[in-house]
Amino acid sequence: MRSAKILLALGLACGASAAMAQDKPFQFAGAPCVTPPPLHCPDKDCSGDRVINPGNVVEMKTRRTYFLDYPCDLKPGEKVTFVLSLHGGGSYGNWQRHYFPLLDYKDKYRLVIATPNSPTRAWSPADDEYLQNIVTFVYDQIGKDNVKAFWLAGHSQGGQTSNRLLQTDFFREKLTGWVSLSGGRLGSKREDIRATIPGTPPAAAGAPRTLAAYAENLPDYPFSHIYEAGEHEYTAAGVPKTSPWAEKLQCGKREQRADIVDTQAGYVFDGSGTRPPSKIWGLQPGPGTAQVYVYPDCADGRVVADIVRLGKGHTEGLEPHVTEEIVKLMLSAR
Repeated sequence: MRSAKILLALGLACGASAAMAQDKPFQFAGAPCVTPPPLHCPDKDCSGDRVINPGNVVEMKTRRTYFLDYPCDLKPGEKVTFVLSLHGGGSYGNWQRHYFPLLDYKDKYRLVIATPNSPTRAWSPADDEYLQNIVTFVYDQIGKDNVKAFWLAGHSQGGQTSNRLLQTDFFREKLTGWVSLSGGRLGSKREDIRATIPGTPPAAAGAPRTLAAYAENLPDYPFSHIYEAGEHEYTAAGVPKTSPWAEKLQCGKREQRADIVDTQAGYVFDGSGTRPPSKIWGLQPGPGTAQVYVYPDCADGRVVADIVRLGKGHTEGLEPHVTEEIVKLMLSAR
């Protein structure tokens, strides 16, 4: 009888320990979650030394750093949306982290966001191993079945790089969708979007002179696609009224949704002072209004959308409401 009581007590203790372990929030190895997130910019006047920071997490194989943001109350086995967010040419990881500030919505929408950094400040195939290692780490740590969606996001040359990556075997087998932030609109030709910034040299060796790449040759497999750009990045014709990608995905006719109105500015802009002020390149951040165009009823629940930020150029950081609308569109894709 005494032995049975001891075994029962041990069983209850083990069960309690297992329950406590299950209730304990999940943390990525080498990437402890803290509140507020590390190196978060203030609402305005983010310092230069902060925006150029390359990240606080080490990718162990290449020994390069990156940022990894996720909910601090993430439960083991919880389903998440994973986003790999790439900065533009001449930029930095923490600048991108605040240009497209997904970290502000990680808790509400259960996001895991990896924001890497190129030491040359322009992405090339030499970075592919590093980027693949980051993705593999997240999948291994959180479990493949717990990544309910995987998105590539990229600004400018980071968007162009996303377009290249999604055509590789490693990414195509995982991809849910691509958010292009002034980094190429699938199916658009150069005349749809301004090709160059007058008087602007490349930001780094090998960086393209194009303001936004075009992707006339459509990929051969389906995924969701959200394109965002400033109004001044388009020609006088404005945002294209059709989408070859939407046609490929058998979406319905384009619909305009209610405008997004932001009374708060984005975090960052190009404060380098290396370019003359230009509404095409972008001025200082401020409140704004954005137009939203969606192609509904795409095949297999995919999403195709265009977002135009009125009065904005290439480098003003995204305002909070427009960022959240993009997140909602991402999560609405099957």
